[in-house]
Amino acid sequence: MTTPAVLVHRDADLLAQAVAARLVTRLVDVQSASAVGSIVLTGGGIGIAVLAALTTAPARDAVDWRAVEVWWGDERFLPGGHPDRNETHARAALLDKVDLDPARVRPMPASDGPDGGDPEAAAERYAAALRAATKPEDHGDVPSFDVLLLGVGPDGHVASLFPGMPALYEERPVVAVRGAPKPPPIRLTLTLPAIRTAKEVWLVAAGAEKAPAVRMALAGAGPVQVPAAGAIGRQRTLWLLDRAAAAQLPSSLPRLASP
Repeated sequence: MTTPAVLVHRDADLLAQAVAARLVTRLVDVQSASAVGSIVLTGGGIGIAVLAALTTAPARDAVDWRAVEVWWGDERFLPGGHPDRNETHARAALLDKVDLDPARVRPMPASDGPDGGDPEAAAERYAAALRAATKPEDHGDVPSFDVLLLGVGPDGHVASLFPGMPALYEERPVVAVRGAPKPPPIRLTLTLPAIRTAKEVWLVAAGAEKAPAVRMALAGAGPVQVPAAGAIGRQRTLWLLDRAAAAQLPSSLPRLASP
């Protein structure tokens, strides 16, 4: 596991643009070394802003989008195309605007999908898809994602892993969440062990309301209290923040050079 590095940008707009540019660079680097790159998407305001910024990123077309595997870290268990689904937002912001291979876009099941309204069966279906996509060099039953993006909630949640909830104790890679503290109450999510298989985990947060959670996660809080503290990449863990979200960080915390 890696020691987190922190990079702070002036505001949320610049943060989204910078993360988009960083993502392009990362995917180009991965594709120069292997045939296919992989990314795990997140929802939320800043997560979707990053995808929207990708559509206008100057080097966007340097990525071979047909050779990108797209997965999701969590999803609201709602019908396909529902305006509250992360997939719906991601398609509108980016996925429908680049030349992706549809077979490589792996949304989490919807509540009107093959498992109907059974979120546990839907979670197992996604876990099976992850297992089927692994290679011999991967770690366990989850692919070694090149980049796994996560937003951070004001309570420190990532994906649909909320403080103190049973999903935080799970070893399975994908689980159903019932009774989520923010609507909708039923969700699907990667667990922390699945998140930790990623080569790089990027936690992206903007806004003053995120500052206490960011501080606690980087100050040694446990993942049951602050799930973001448990989101760590195998090769790199990046916290990408705007100044408001970084306002409560101790000055002694190591940071990358800000542009």
